Amino acid sequence: MHHGGIYEEEITGRAYDGRLLLRFLTSVKPYRASIITVLAILPLVAACRLAQPWLVKRAIDSHIMPGSLHGLEQMALAFTGILLAEALLTFLEVYLLQSVGQRVMADMRNDLYRHMLKLPAAWFDRVPTGSAVTRLTNDVEVLGEMFSSGIITIVGDVLLLLGIISIMLWMNLKLSLVTFTVLPLLLYVAYSFRRRMRQSFREVRARLGRMNSYVSEAIAGISIIQAFNREKHEQDRFRDLNASYRDANMPVIFWDASLYAIVEALSSIAIALIIWYGGGQIVQGALTFGVLVAFIQYIEKFFTPIRDLSAKYSVMQGAMAALERIFALLDTPTAPPAQSAIPDDSTPCQAPSNGETPLIEFRNVTFSYSPQDEPALKDFCLTVKRGQTIAFVGESGGGKTTITRLLTRLYDIQAGTIMLDGVDIRQIPDDQLRRRIGVVLQDPCLFAGSIVFNISLGDKQATGRVRQAAEAVGANRFISRLPDGYEHQVREKGSNFSVGEKQLISFARALAYDPEILVLDEATASVDSFSEQMIQEGIRALVRKRTSLVVAHRLSTIRDADRIVVLHRGCTVEEGTHDQLIARKGYYYRLHQLQFTGNGRSEPPLAYHAEIC
Repeated sequence: MHHGGIYEEEITGRAYDGRLLLRFLTSVKPYRASIITVLAILPLVAACRLAQPWLVKRAIDSHIMPGSLHGLEQMALAFTGILLAEALLTFLEVYLLQSVGQRVMADMRNDLYRHMLKLPAAWFDRVPTGSAVTRLTNDVEVLGEMFSSGIITIVGDVLLLLGIISIMLWMNLKLSLVTFTVLPLLLYVAYSFRRRMRQSFREVRARLGRMNSYVSEAIAGISIIQAFNREKHEQDRFRDLNASYRDANMPVIFWDASLYAIVEALSSIAIALIIWYGGGQIVQGALTFGVLVAFIQYIEKFFTPIRDLSAKYSVMQGAMAALERIFALLDTPTAPPAQSAIPDDSTPCQAPSNGETPLIEFRNVTFSYSPQDEPALKDFCLTVKRGQTIAFVGESGGGKTTITRLLTRLYDIQAGTIMLDGVDIRQIPDDQLRRRIGVVLQDPCLFAGSIVFNISLGDKQATGRVRQAAEAVGANRFISRLPDGYEHQVREKGSNFSVGEKQLISFARALAYDPEILVLDEATASVDSFSEQMIQEGIRALVRKRTSLVVAHRLSTIRDADRIVVLHRGCTVEEGTHDQLIARKGYYYRLHQLQFTGNGRSEPPLAYHAEIC
């Protein structure tokens, strides 16, 4: 199982990107009323906190030190009222921020999932499942934390800090300047830690994606791991990935703890400076005791948000790394939309004998899954009339499945043209194109839910044809024996059904959608002989009134095809009916001999291939 080198490129970039933050803030626009309310509350909260040391100063200087108790009760009541007001305002602030944060996260997950559903199949070929899941879950969760306890509350912290600085300078300029001598060192520490923490968080997110990808892959292949006694080996692999993720978190913990400790030390130094200088001023009669107490309280309130800045900084930097990953996904181009006009400089491979426009036509199609790979198809030509059944045979990797993927635009061709009813498929919207094509794959895919849902996939029109489709392909035979019939629940991946039963449900799904074109991509390869015999009659009924493309390894399933196309290394080697190809004694004949008699060579001479490809 491959789990290295996933998203290494995402660990680069600037330590802070304001464009990412501004782009994220556009997601908050639908909830701007709540945000405005919070922003209005923040100055009130800051005012409550600023008023508390001032009241303590007044109580000490005007009442306690002179020994006058008159009015002290009012001071105590005012102090209590301010504390209660702060508590209520803080509750409203936190509640609104948390609720908006949850809504923003839900919207972000919806946007990510909607975009992911539109991504081309090639994206899923190269991106591990775990990494994609990490973006939808962990990364979005980090953004919610940033929103609720970081980005907005920082505004309140800034207001509080500015208010404290202003009041301290107004109360006593010299004592303020002595206290603020630690600020340059504090700013230097915060700046120095910024890049280091950001880099550490990028590494954490990348390694978490690797671990999630590996776990997803291992769980999917658990039967293979157990069958080959690889539990210990896979445990060792997971231990390495887990240790790698743990080690990536260690620098984050180190910088987080260091920043907190340094801020705490600077806070203590500032208080020591206040006591040293302020105590001397009191002795000289230049400063009251109430001012000294107020300064100590203000400096504690001053360093509290800075002390918390280590935690908030961790949240913000983790969110910046998460934003990079999320927007990289959102910026990934989706499958190209239908185009209004495409120059068609390709020529038909062969003219229809009666002048009728073929239903499907491949004109000199060339395609490669990646630039460095050998083309899966080379100048491939094919014409298919309505109602015909065309079968594709050949060795694995010869291009059979590629033909069906290109027809449904899961991948886009690099050269040539594919026509449907005389129209380039790139001019047809994907939903309209795929509505005309029903696909049954070799590995049946079932979803958690009822059998009705798995056949109809929630489509209203298909739901009305579920029973009829199931009866046509023979799936009704085992569905009727289930306790809940068509409402019987399918477990994850259809684990409570046999391979043959899952494939029968897939056949019923294709029939329920009533497609014009049917694609059977080695649909009986995973079915046992009894099940294959059981569904052959259903398949014949399924293809009778439809144009069908059948990819097959079992040559017995395609004897009745109107035309058999033999592929080798992306090229058409032979083409004809079963009897014609057998009589020709070429590539197809050798495949037939190998499959039914065990005689014959695995492939024709290389010179024969060279003539074709």
